[in-house]
Amino acid sequence: MTHHTCHAHHHRSREGAERLRGLAGGGRSRRGKLFDSGQFQLILLGLIGDGERHGYELMREIEERTRGIYTPSPGVVYPTLTLLVDMGLIEETAASGTRKTFRITDEGRTLLEERSGQVEMLQTRLDAIGNKAGRADSAPTRRAMANLRHVLMDRLSKPGTTDKHMLEAARMIDEVAGNIERM
Repeated sequence: MTHHTCHAHHHRSREGAERLRGLAGGGRSRRGKLFDSGQFQLILLGLIGDGERHGYELMREIEERTRGIYTPSPGVVYPTLTLLVDMGLIEETAASGTRKTFRITDEGRTLLEERSGQVEMLQTRLDAIGNKAGRADSAPTRRAMANLRHVLMDRLSKPGTTDKHMLEAARMIDEVAGNIERM
């Protein structure tokens, strides 16, 4: 590289890194994406900061952490990796087979340290997506519980309710609780 070319590359890298340093945010972008481009850059940088990776490994890691809810496409991952290389935040290492492997640079490590809070928040979001996917929808159960409460309060507050009625309601609730416990 000539001095001029080297200087121009260095200037582009610093400019890109400064742009990434200035990013903030959370939640979905205006177009409904899970992560905006700056957030996705930080996610990939954080994963590469944990150890050398190639694009396919990064896609699989994100897919595993979100339990299959979100798998970034190669059309998003590879251009982002190229941008991170151009910004001087990661670099290619010796290829393993046909795949390019990337590692973090000193400048990338510095940026991760500066943005550690945001990187942690983004990683937590990835994990939360996966955790939510692993849970059953509790809405039907909450609706049924509210219905039970309403019916109990209505029936047991009517004139003529006896101790026998109260005990029978308690017995039925205990029976259902036992059935649920044995599920």
